[in-house]
Amino acid sequence: MRPKKTILCIDDNEQILSVRTFLLETRGYRVIAVGSPQEALEILERTAQGAIDLLLTDLLMPQMDGNDLVRKARQIHPALPTMIVSGTVTSYDRALAADAFLPKGASSAAELLERIRVLVARKRGPKKQVRPQLDLEPMQHPLAS
Repeated sequence: MRPKKTILCIDDNEQILSVRTFLLETRGYRVIAVGSPQEALEILERTAQGAIDLLLTDLLMPQMDGNDLVRKARQIHPALPTMIVSGTVTSYDRALAADAFLPKGASSAAELLERIRVLVARKRGPKKQVRPQLDLEPMQHPLAS
């Protein structure tokens, strides 16, 4: 069985954070849910590179916006895939730091899950193709001696 992928989920709205956590956990993800960007940065500083597979954050938060969080997170974990979600569709132009952006009300749960799947797969890298090894040794017939 494959290990669960870990998503660090940040939103200052407790209800949205709870719903998103439930959605992701029922799809097999391990979720670390926090209510502030500062908590998220503390977690990132304590975790090893690659331990978190995706950072999923709200754009508009009181202490620090999602772009600032993404930039600071990338200073700690440069290869960490990131996604910003926002309640206002017009915020798209302000969510430029992340790998992906989704408006909260204008996208479905299925679209959110698909974007997450793609970002996590991109972090893992493409599947390696196994090439058959060529045996360069001369073949001997089993009956020949």
